[in-house]
Amino acid sequence: MNAAPISPKLLKGGLALLDAQTGAVLRIVPLQYNPDTLTRSLKIKSVDTESGDHIDALRLKGPPEETFKLEAEMDLTDQLEAGDSQAAQLGLHPALAVLELTVYPSSTHLLSTNALVSAGVLEIVPAQTPLTVFIFGPNRIMPVRITDLSVTEEAFDTSLNPIRAKVSLGMRVLSVDDLGFEQKGGSLFITYLQQKELMKQLAASGSFKVLGIGGIP
Repeated sequence: MNAAPISPKLLKGGLALLDAQTGAVLRIVPLQYNPDTLTRSLKIKSVDTESGDHIDALRLKGPPEETFKLEAEMDLTDQLEAGDSQAAQLGLHPALAVLELTVYPSSTHLLSTNALVSAGVLEIVPAQTPLTVFIFGPNRIMPVRITDLSVTEEAFDTSLNPIRAKVSLGMRVLSVDDLGFEQKGGSLFITYLQQKELMKQLAASGSFKVLGIGGIP
C-alpha cells in the first residue's frame, strides 16, 4: 500500500509583540487563517525640487512609507464541534481582545493619568505600547504600527458571543526614520531592507530587446 504524500506544512502569518527596549517577546499572535490577499503601497519620500535645484531630482530623503492591508478570517466552528469549553463560553472574545488591545493604552495607564491630572500635573507622558512586528513568512519580518483595525462579526452563539468574524488590519512599516538605529525595531527594519536587496540581486535582469529597442538613444 502506497503511503499518502506528505503535504508541506503551511506557515501562518501573524504578529509578535515585543518589549520596545529589550526586544523580549511578550506575545505571539498567529492568524487563524492566512488572508487571500495582501495589499501593499509605498509612498516615496523624494526631495522637493520646487526650488529649482535639479540635482535633487533623483535624491531620496529616506525609506518610503510602506503600508499593508489585509483581511483575516476567524471561525470557531471546529473548536465548538470538538467541545472546546472556552470557545463555548466566550466565543471569539479572547482572540479579538488580543488584537484590539494592541491599539489601546492599558486601564492602569488611564487611571494613573487621571490621578496625575487630578493632582495638577501638566505634562503627561503618552502610553508606551509594545513593538508590533508583522511576520508573513521568513522573508517578511518588519516592525509596524497598526493604523486601522475593524471587525465584522458575522455569526453568534446563543449568548451572543461572536463565533465567526472578519478582521481588517491596516499597518504602516516603521523605519529607522521612526525608530532610529539603536532600538530593536530599527535593526529589524534594516534586516527587512537587506532582505529586499538580496531578492533584487536574485532577480534576472531584462534586456533592451524585449522592450523593442536596441538601447537608450
